[in-house]
Amino acid sequence: MDGTHLFELVIAMFLAIIVLHYIAHRMGLPPSVALLVGGGTLAFLPGLPTIAVNPELVLVIFLPPLLLDGAWSIAVDRLKRHVFGIASLAIGAVLFTTIVIAVVVHLLMPSLPWAACAALGAIVSPPDAVSARAVLERVKIPRRLQILLEGESLLNDASGLVLFRFAVAAAAGSTFSTTDAIGTFIFLALGGAATGVVVGFAWVKLVRHLGDEYLIIAATAILSWIAYLLAEQIHASGVIATVTAGLIASWHQHTVFSAATRMRGTSFWNVLVFLMEAMVFILIGLSLRDVVERGGGFGSLVGSMALPAAAILVTLVIARFVWIFTSDLVIRFFHGLKVARSTPLGAGGVTALGWAGMRGVVTLALALSLPEDFPGRDFILVMAFAVIVGTVLIQGTTLGWIIAWAGLGNIEPERAPMTMSEAEAAMAQVQLAAVQGLAYDESGELIHPQLLKRYEHRLAASVRYAESTEKYSPLLHAHFDVVLQAVAAGRKELIRLRREGKIDDETLRELEHDLDLEELGAISAKA
Repeated sequence: MDGTHLFELVIAMFLAIIVLHYIAHRMGLPPSVALLVGGGTLAFLPGLPTIAVNPELVLVIFLPPLLLDGAWSIAVDRLKRHVFGIASLAIGAVLFTTIVIAVVVHLLMPSLPWAACAALGAIVSPPDAVSARAVLERVKIPRRLQILLEGESLLNDASGLVLFRFAVAAAAGSTFSTTDAIGTFIFLALGGAATGVVVGFAWVKLVRHLGDEYLIIAATAILSWIAYLLAEQIHASGVIATVTAGLIASWHQHTVFSAATRMRGTSFWNVLVFLMEAMVFILIGLSLRDVVERGGGFGSLVGSMALPAAAILVTLVIARFVWIFTSDLVIRFFHGLKVARSTPLGAGGVTALGWAGMRGVVTLALALSLPEDFPGRDFILVMAFAVIVGTVLIQGTTLGWIIAWAGLGNIEPERAPMTMSEAEAAMAQVQLAAVQGLAYDESGELIHPQLLKRYEHRLAASVRYAESTEKYSPLLHAHFDVVLQAVAAGRKELIRLRREGKIDDETLRELEHDLDLEELGAISAKA
């Protein structure tokens, strides 16, 4: 395929993303499901060339920015608060699942070497950050569950990668050493974290000196790839490096970004992540053609692989539930002895956490990266793809129902020491103090009466709202509904003036920008 045809294919994929997302929205399905099924359907269209997915290239292109986006939006204080729970899922659950899958696969395929069984276990054991994000953004769950799932999906790839590397080495004839495995994992984690710290603080220093918002946005866009590639160069964890750099950048962006940079950068980044996330599922679907051809066609594939695929999928789900339920029982035991700070999740929380184990691009990339002469490579590839499709289609579409059934949507989320309205009142108090210090000239004469009155009114309104949120919330919504109607009327008038030639394009854009900011502020206040 030449460059022109490749570009045409990429544009066609972008168009397919828009169409499939629209279909998913109309049907109430998770977009990941529509994209996966749509990509699989596109793969068999007559005349479409076979898409050869380069696993290393897919990981390098897509994984770092999506990891950075997850780290950017994650709550750092809650991440620290639940670090042991996240570690249990990202390390313990991955190791336990790998062992259980290896045993089950060996029972199903006694001729398959133990190393190959372990490799399959390591490939399918870590839930995927992209798949988790694609589903979690459509459901509402308690903050604790959300942070556990987000933290697990961001950090568990390192565990799976270590186990995968040692399984491949064992299959090649190398001896397995538990000491070496632990040492490798420690180096991957610490080396990745150190690389992320260096890159993250270098980014902070660079952004402080750039000044131009477009340069800052560009520097932020390549941050994830720099952290990932540098860590991989020293054979450390690119995943942990990217997450660490993202956490540092997220913590400092409030002080190094201007308002314009934050608005423009957020818009750019949201579109980029949307397209990349969607492309991942399209590529997974397109790779179905190669999997089917390797398996000898649909009929042969279903006849020979359906039973082991179902067994492995069920085993994955059971193993995850066993680990999480056991962990929750341990927490409950120590909590009863007053020696554990964490509280048990409860049956509903454990059920939702156990069911949210979607696999995705990392699983596919690891399976495709197996050497051509690896024992049982085609079987492993088919199983990996079956796990991705099964978890996304089954768990992805039903997770919302499971959460509703467990009653988690009604659970009161974790609360910070201050509510949002209380924080707004505190902010208004400081703002008023600043205005009061500048509202009078040197002789004591009031020179900004309207400005002072405005901030006094804002503080009084914030305090009243914080004290009686339920009472004033409907009035606040009605207030900003009027603001939005006024903005719409103003925009309509600007367009009329431009159509009649009474103002030029520059005037239209400047005033429209002001209206856009006012509209966004009103929408944010209503939310």
